[in-house]
Amino acid sequence: MAQPVQMNTTERDAYSRGRRHFERGEIDPALEAFAALLRTRENFADIHYMVGVLFDQKGDLDAAAESLRKAIRLNPQYAEALLALAMVYERNGDFDRSRELAERAAEVSRAENGQLDVTTRGKLANLQAAVGDAYAEVGDRREAIDAYRKALDRCPEFHDIRQRLGVVLREAGLPHQASREFKRVLRTNPTYEDARVQLGLTYYTLGRPAEALGEWEVVLRDRPERKDVKMYARLARGDSSAGGASG
Repeated sequence: MAQPVQMNTTERDAYSRGRRHFERGEIDPALEAFAALLRTRENFADIHYMVGVLFDQKGDLDAAAESLRKAIRLNPQYAEALLALAMVYERNGDFDRSRELAERAAEVSRAENGQLDVTTRGKLANLQAAVGDAYAEVGDRREAIDAYRKALDRCPEFHDIRQRLGVVLREAGLPHQASREFKRVLRTNPTYEDARVQLGLTYYTLGRPAEALGEWEVVLRDRPERKDVKMYARLARGDSSAGGASG
């Protein structure tokens, strides 16, 4: 954001130094410069935003949230600050507030640009996927599935998120849906080995060890050192030889 022209020489110098350190990732010098400026210029939303980002990088989430909230109070349409605060809340486990802020950021970006830019869409998708990861970790698969699907609505090409969706679908007792997600990944990226491993596990869950073995053998041709896949393949060979495969 452009700064007001009323800054005096000392303030302009503090801003320039702080911005330069910020862009270089030099956290403490940037914070020092911005702290000096904020003593006389409290109403700069972008400075509070950068301070919030810097505190987030230091791991001080409470200070980060406080600064980002100040930025948003000064400029309620500050999409970057909304998104940064959403990420802070997500790391603090406050998923409802995180989701609400992410949606506000998306609405602001759409209003300004007519559509979300690629970078913002990617950030929102990853944030939504992180919420899905958290729900999956505590066993709330329904919410995890919903979060992953919302992330993929924004960025359907994010194959790592689609693979995680497939895993949770299988764990939720929906292996046919899971297999469709893994196949969709592999149609676009046949070398995505984790998706192929998970497709094999899904076939095995469905009582189709021969098909599972076929997927795992593809992986082992390129990655013969994968002990987990070797173990899966031995199980599948045993089941196949026992006549366990089905349509």
